[in-house]
Amino acid sequence: MARKTKLEIEDSYNDCWIYILLLTTLTILLESVKTYEFNCFGTGVSYAILGLPFTYLIANYITKKYDYKKAVSAIAVSGVIAVCFMAVMAFALGKNLILSNVTGEFCGYVVSQFVNLTIYLFILNNTKASYPLILVNYLFSIIVFCMLYTLIYLTKVVYESYWTSYFVTLGIDAVICIVLAFIDSKIKRGK
Repeated sequence: MARKTKLEIEDSYNDCWIYILLLTTLTILLESVKTYEFNCFGTGVSYAILGLPFTYLIANYITKKYDYKKAVSAIAVSGVIAVCFMAVMAFALGKNLILSNVTGEFCGYVVSQFVNLTIYLFILNNTKASYPLILVNYLFSIIVFCMLYTLIYLTKVVYESYWTSYFVTLGIDAVICIVLAFIDSKIKRGK
């Protein structure tokens, strides 16, 4: 009986599902804490915004370690499970499932993740994958998420102090992204 090489053992065990589970869990956590806010510069900011850049880091890690297809499946699984979680929680709490809440968050999450992955894959394949490019990708993805979220909840723009909250959110996420982009730029590509 022939002895298996290290590469054959690594190929036979694919641990991508762990990262898909991690992304899904983080997405559910963000959905769970979205109603809790903290005050920053006199405006309420959701705790969920603090975890959003980490979803991009996990998706980028899956892309870098495995491939684009695995990252797409991770986004699909986490998005669908998040919608299912919202439906189950609405049922469990005896509340109505509001379609605009589901579409706003789901569309914002999925589209911003695909924008992130598409630009990230371009950066990996066509550039040196430097820190500034990765940082700009993270920030652009967050801006896309906030824009889509704003389009769905357009009434908040008029009636509340939305713009203060918007720029505070972008500022907080920018600080988080600076650290995450540095970590991301140090991750080696491939298995």
